[in-house]
Amino acid sequence: MTEVKICGLTTPETLEAALVGGAAYVGAVIFPKSPRHIEPEAAAELFAMARGRAAVVAVVVDPDDALLGRIATSLMPDFIQLHGNETPQRAAEVRALTGAKIIKALPIREDADFAAVPAWTKAADILLFDAKPPKGSELPGGVGHSFDWSLMANRALAARWFLAGGLDGTNLGEALRITGASMVDVSSGVESAPGVKDIPLIRKFLDAARQALA
Repeated sequence: MTEVKICGLTTPETLEAALVGGAAYVGAVIFPKSPRHIEPEAAAELFAMARGRAAVVAVVVDPDDALLGRIATSLMPDFIQLHGNETPQRAAEVRALTGAKIIKALPIREDADFAAVPAWTKAADILLFDAKPPKGSELPGGVGHSFDWSLMANRALAARWFLAGGLDGTNLGEALRITGASMVDVSSGVESAPGVKDIPLIRKFLDAARQALA
């Protein structure tokens, strides 16, 4: 099965649906501007049910040391996903501060956007290719937009990587066929409204991931 990360989970019911459906990664978005925001301490209580069942990811945007400290001591995530303008040097600091592995989101619109990949291949454990948000958007991701998947076709990458951006249970098979992705990330594509995860849509997405390799 394609490895799936369900991001922006905020309720026990939707988290359990992701876990039962076979999600390999589950994400807590810790970013106040996001409709999926959850405080680190609340995330720690919620994601306790995921321990031993899936990797826990804390998604942050240009976090300061104080926030990272709260995340490390309460949530204790397996991964920190950096979704802002962080540098590889900052990623090393985040790793040292939290003890977590690093996922780095890279916004993609055109071929030139892959120029950052070599530096991040060494600095991050996993890369995540997401669509560049529309100009003026306060959110760096989770806006339901996809990029041109053909940019990923036949691209030799040394790093492990997630495909993200505009994926849902309807288009996932096509996205996997074009990109050859073995790891995918979804958030808005399994929501009935911004920040409101939908259990049937979560199940549909995870079923589509299984069927893509059948």
